[in-house]
Formats: sequence, structure tokens, C-alpha cells
Amino acid sequence: MKIFGHKPTPSAWFGLTVIAFFAVVALLTPWLAPYPESANVGATWDEPSAAMWLGADQIGRDMLTRVMYGTRMTISVALAITTLSFTIGIVIGFTSAVAGGWVDVFFTRWVDVMLSIPGLIFALIILGVFGSSIPVLILTIAVLDSTRVFRLARALGMNLSVMEYVEAARLRGEGLWWIIRREILPNAWAPLISEFGLRFCFNFLFIAGLSFLGLGIQPPYADLGGMVRENADAINFGMMAPIYPAATISLLTVAVNLVVDWMLSIDARPSGAQAEL
Repeated sequence: MKIFGHKPTPSAWFGLTVIAFFAVVALLTPWLAPYPESANVGATWDEPSAAMWLGADQIGRDMLTRVMYGTRMTISVALAITTLSFTIGIVIGFTSAVAGGWVDVFFTRWVDVMLSIPGLIFALIILGVFGSSIPVLILTIAVLDSTRVFRLARALGMNLSVMEYVEAARLRGEGLWWIIRREILPNAWAPLISEFGLRFCFNFLFIAGLSFLGLGIQPPYADLGGMVRENADAINFGMMAPIYPAATISLLTVAVNLVVDWMLSIDARPSGAQAEL
């Protein structure tokens, strides 16, 4: 079986399988979870049993249910952030590259200012002032992350905007958005898709980190980073409660990176004509 015209490597197959598994779990969590998200069904840090396969958390909620809902929430928020950041970054980056002049100078200097501020500190300030609601969380991290996407999109746009087919489109009188949509974007998909996977991993870990600090996704919603923080004391008693969400974060991050590495290797391969040379 081929994907994107290339046969995946064994590591890529592993990554794709893990991603597909988590995607199915995230979509079907309300039907697959054995208990309601916030239901107390046992005692603090109960051991795994037939009724609770992974045991209970710090207030007696089913750990398997919490991990499933936490995975669903963290993946959904990370995907929303990455999609929004790419929309902002690609639009502004390609516009700067194709328009040039003062438009390029304005957006580039604005991004330079944003990048000069440490992302974590900036996020902590904004979330501390406006609260950690999910819309604020998504918008804050997406704006921060869009600066990285902007730099990649601008670099790709600068390389593609001098190609002959783009010059021909300009000579035909095509507008800025037509050139971006029909000439630039289709020829920049491969590196952008790879970058999307990398930025998703970063945002996934960033959300988990903020939640671990208490400024990410707030209760009563389950969140993987928050679950690690809430159950951290269980380690002192030799219990596995914080290991389950931490392992979920690690496994999904590794899986996405394996797929991204495979896609980058495809993008780096020479074409058939180039290989023959």
C-alpha cells in the first residue's frame, strides 16, 4: 500500500497506526469510555481491577475514562491551534513574499518583535490576564505559533515567486490572491504538511506543559498534562496513575514525529530524472 505515492517505512507504519488509533479513540470517546468523564466510581488511587482497568485517580474517577477524555481534549485543542496558526502564518507569509515592498517589511518586523519575546512567558502573561478559557488558549498559542509558520511560508514563497510560471501569471494580469492560491500554495504543500506535523507536536506538548503548570485546560475538563500534575503524588506510593497520561503524551508525540520524518525523507528524495543523472 502506498501513501502520497510512496510506500511507508516500518517506522512510518507504526506511527500511522498509533495516530489512527488515537484518532478513533478521540472521535468515539463518549461511546467507548466506561464511565462519565467526572464520575466518582472508586476511592483515591484504587488499584486496577476488572471494573477500572487502569485504577482510579486522586479523587476516585476512573483513570481509563479520564485518559480517553483527556486525549480527546488535548488532541482537539492542539489540532485547532495548529490549524489556526497555519492559516494565519501561510496567508501572511505568502502575502509578504509575493507582494514584497512595505508589506513584506511590515510583517517581517512584526514577526521579529514577536519572536524576541519568549513564547512561554508571553503565553503565561496573556493567560494570567485573560484567563485560561479554551478560546483564549487556542487564540494565544495560535498567534504565537503563527510566527514560526510565517517564516517558513515566506521562505517558500520567496523561492517560488521568482519561478517562471509565477512571472507568467503576473504578466497575464493575475491578482495577488490568485497567484498565492493557484501557483504558490500547490507547490509548497510537501514542506508545509511536514511542518504541520511538527507544529502539532509542539502545540500538543505546549498545552500539556501549560496544563501541568495549572494555566492550560481547566477542570472539569480532562487534560493529559493536568492529569500528570494532579496525580504526581501517587509516584511516592509506587502507583502508576500519572504514568498513563504521560505515556499517552509520549507515544502520540513519537508517532507523529515518525510520520513526519518519513514525509521529510520523501520530500528530500530526488525525482526520477534527477536520480538518473
